[in-house]
This record gives sequence, C-alpha cells and structure tokens, in this order.
Amino acid sequence: MSRILAGQVVIATHNAGKLVEMRELLAPFGVAAVSAGELGLPEPDETGTMFAENAAIKAHAAAQASGLPAFADDSGLCVDALDGAPGIFSARWAGAAKDFSGAMARILAELDRRGATDRRAHFVSALVLAWPDGHTELFEGRVFGDLVEPRGTAGFGYDPMFRPDGFERTFGEISSEEKHGVDWQSGNALSHRARAFVALAAACLRRPG
Repeated sequence: MSRILAGQVVIATHNAGKLVEMRELLAPFGVAAVSAGELGLPEPDETGTMFAENAAIKAHAAAQASGLPAFADDSGLCVDALDGAPGIFSARWAGAAKDFSGAMARILAELDRRGATDRRAHFVSALVLAWPDGHTELFEGRVFGDLVEPRGTAGFGYDPMFRPDGFERTFGEISSEEKHGVDWQSGNALSHRARAFVALAAACLRRPG
C-alpha cells in the first residue's frame, strides 16, 4: 500500500531548474520542500543503469542524511537513432560546466555523422519518494516527440531541441505553466516529469482541506 506524504520533504537535487518545477508541482498539496543543495547535502554517485535506480540512490541518500522523506527525479533524453543515448548520461553529456548547448550540438552532430534522418526521441522521468526507514515509492512518465534545431530560452537542459508530439513549439518555447501544469480534473499533463507526478500524487498526496 502506498504511503501518504505530508509535512516536509527534501527535494534531492542540486539542479535549479528541477527544483523550481518540483516546488510548483508540490505547492497545491501543502507540502513544504527544501532542496538537498539548500541543506548542503552531498550529491551521491549515480551508479545505476536505469533512471529508476539513480532516482532511488538520490532519494535514499537524502532521506538518510536529513531524517526526512526525500523526493528525487532522474530524467533524460533518449534518442531513437542513437540507440537511446544520451539516456541516463544526459547530464554528463553537458559536462561539468552544464553546457547543454554543447550537448545539443553533440547530439545533432552524431545524428549527422550516422546519416540518421530519424529524429524521434522521448524524455523519461523516474520519480522516487523515499523515507528514512527505507520505504520507497516509484513512478515514471514519458513524453514523445521529435528533435529540431534548438529554439527558445524557456525550460532547461535539452528543452530547446525537443518538440513534443502535437506541438509546433519546442519545450524551450513553452511556458513552465503549460509544460508541467496539470489538469487535475482529467489528470492530463504534458511533460514527462508532470506525468510521473500525476501518478505520484494519486498514490501519495492529499490536497489540504
């Protein structure tokens, strides 16, 4: 049975973009959030081979270090013609300087090198909630689309080169409200992280009042 999250949670990230999105998603549920970065917690080595494994590593490390429930996301871009790369190494392709413009250029150059005309790709988000006693909840979301020349300055990471199915705009041209906003009556959401969060909210969150 799923466990209900209430009170305070640690968002196990040092990524400012993810932190903003997660706080906005949690806000309607009255859950106070502090980040691992704000607590000065170290970033654990992400040694998993799947998104869910790396999310669990981060969530459990933060829960053990803080004594609070912790919420972690591991996400990335999977390009069909690159055999799923960069995948779990999406952040590493940007290097220590977090140069995602360089990472996007690398993807396009690799597609050209392979002579690949297929530009299909998808984002994956694995969300893990972990408690200090080891209890764990896992949820995943995906969004499919095509890669294009980078456009727009909204979002972060690979957003400017990803055009979700049904849209002419890239994630870099879509507002944060539209990208990860949730229609709670229908449960519809656009981004991979928001879709995973819808599943998490249904299982582990309750609206106040």
